[in-house]
Amino acid sequence: MAIYVNKDIFCSVNAIDLSSYVSSVEFVQAVDAVESTAFSATSTNGHSFIGGIQNNSATITFNQDFAASKVWATLNTLVGTPTTVIMRPTSAAVSASNPTLTLSASLMSSLSPINGAVGDLASTGAISFQGGLYTSATS
Repeated sequence: MAIYVNKDIFCSVNAIDLSSYVSSVEFVQAVDAVESTAFSATSTNGHSFIGGIQNNSATITFNQDFAASKVWATLNTLVGTPTTVIMRPTSAAVSASNPTLTLSASLMSSLSPINGAVGDLASTGAISFQGGLYTSATS
């Protein structure tokens, strides 16, 4: 896949495909930086760090839909419950140029079911899924 414009991102939460409701996403793969600085004759006069435990996250904004099996019905029961978030750059089949990115056991700690001002499109606001194990697959 060459450089592209986001227009067909696949996104599922708790095994429900919510792609057609997503208006914004950010998927962050991260680890904590753990300081390992110590006294040493070979010190570079700076701090040293090693990678710690994973600190991944996904932030998603959904256009709101209160119908059965849609945004509200899917997310409402997940507040405070670890769940799985899966994303791909496009809805096409998984491949080397369209990998699946997964956060397993990621916590959604809050939900804004009604968000916006007069005349705004109804949305959930930015929902954060924190922590969880990051994995990726190309097949």
